[in-house]
Amino acid sequence: MIPFCILAGVLAVATSFGLPSDTAAAAYSKTTYVYKTVAHHPLKADVYRPNDARRHPVIFWLHGGALIFGDRTHIRAVQVERYVKAGFVVVSIDYRLAPETKLPEILEDVRDAYLWVRAKGPALFHADPNRIAVVGHSAGGYLTLAAGYHLQPRPKALVSFYGYGDITGAWYSRPDPFYLREPAVSKERAELAVGSTVISEGDEERRWPFYLYCRQQGLWPKEVGGWDPDSQPHAFDPYCPVRNVSADYPPTLLLHGDQDTDGPFEQSEMMARELARHNVEHKFIQIRGGAHGFDANLNDPQAVQAFEELLSFLKKHLQ
Repeated sequence: MIPFCILAGVLAVATSFGLPSDTAAAAYSKTTYVYKTVAHHPLKADVYRPNDARRHPVIFWLHGGALIFGDRTHIRAVQVERYVKAGFVVVSIDYRLAPETKLPEILEDVRDAYLWVRAKGPALFHADPNRIAVVGHSAGGYLTLAAGYHLQPRPKALVSFYGYGDITGAWYSRPDPFYLREPAVSKERAELAVGSTVISEGDEERRWPFYLYCRQQGLWPKEVGGWDPDSQPHAFDPYCPVRNVSADYPPTLLLHGDQDTDGPFEQSEMMARELARHNVEHKFIQIRGGAHGFDANLNDPQAVQAFEELLSFLKKHLQ
């Protein structure tokens, strides 16, 4: 039975896990906290940490799902194990989902969760508040890149798996050729897949028709951001990372497959150029033949090598 306890006014659910047999001595624990409540809706964070009393650097992890579906549990177990074995605390958060919640409020949740980790993390789970890296996949990669200038103090490093820096480009604001191959989704069917109340744990199968409709119609920026990218292009300026790189942007690692049919490979190319233009320390790992979600298979040699480079990058900037 999972024990429940109240820690510093936060509901926590604690469970214990073990690493693979060769590292069984380095067991870790998972605890679920509520970091914030909005309109009576709890926003949660899963914290995975080594079972010791030392203070550890933090991986602040952001899930994908186009900001429309997904939740904090979508972090891959094998990657959690690698992170914890390497000496990191992993904090995987939920955030409110679109279209019920728009982009400014989603980024507000990311900011509030980050501040919660800094304020509460040292006492609750031995987090070092001065050594935090943000890691995200897909839409979480986008949020990671946005975190580079939205969060204060700035994270020590950013890692974007197949993320994107421009959310008003034709790939998102016009009908997408790849998704037009799928059976057309009507507006009525799309609207049935979502609701009007706040949610932060969105079932992908149920909400997929809305995402597919947005891609087929080129409506993602309008439905998620809340503005029309054609008539209100500058409304998106604060929310496009590629427009907000500066010399004090955090060191950044970009990972992207060159056969990605969901988030264009060119998005990471654009970010790499901007980072180079501002002399920001960065590395761009290009996965030849890699699809969206290429890291699902850590038996693939390219994925294995990429993850090793990722760990080295994190250790360098969080040592």
